[in-house]
Amino acid sequence: MKARQEAWTLHLPQTAEYGLRALAHLATQDPAVAVSARTLARETGVPVHYLSKVMRRMVTAGLVRASKGHGGGFCLARAPAEIALGDVLAAGEPSAASPNRCAFGWGTCDARHPCPLHGAWSELKESAQAWARSSTLADVLAYAARHRGRAPSRADALAQLGKRRR
Repeated sequence: MKARQEAWTLHLPQTAEYGLRALAHLATQDPAVAVSARTLARETGVPVHYLSKVMRRMVTAGLVRASKGHGGGFCLARAPAEIALGDVLAAGEPSAASPNRCAFGWGTCDARHPCPLHGAWSELKESAQAWARSSTLADVLAYAARHRGRAPSRADALAQLGKRRR
């Protein structure tokens, strides 16, 4: 009997996902013009109260600059090619970056004290970390440019997000 393979997806912590959305959007904007929190929330589908928490983390990590007052908002602190997705993920969810976090939920594990999934989980984690270190916001922009017109509209994508969250 053939084993049934089901589609699965990698789930990111909410704050990390929202950080990726926000910075990917900022990467598409004129770096000389700050994007207001309200506009950024609307364009990314991130609730504005949650966005402020996310953006504080991004500012603290040196990925984003914030300006206050009339005309204030957020812009990237560096060029998109200089911001690795791994930096955004680490800033969004620092606890997820724990090097010995156990996939079984046993606290920590390592090669000397492995859980049953340690070997396979370590390979997956190392592959994902290598991808995150080598992929930048510029790569996101290049992908979007190559696939422009084939992706759903922003409104369609936000509608899909709303359905997933219900």
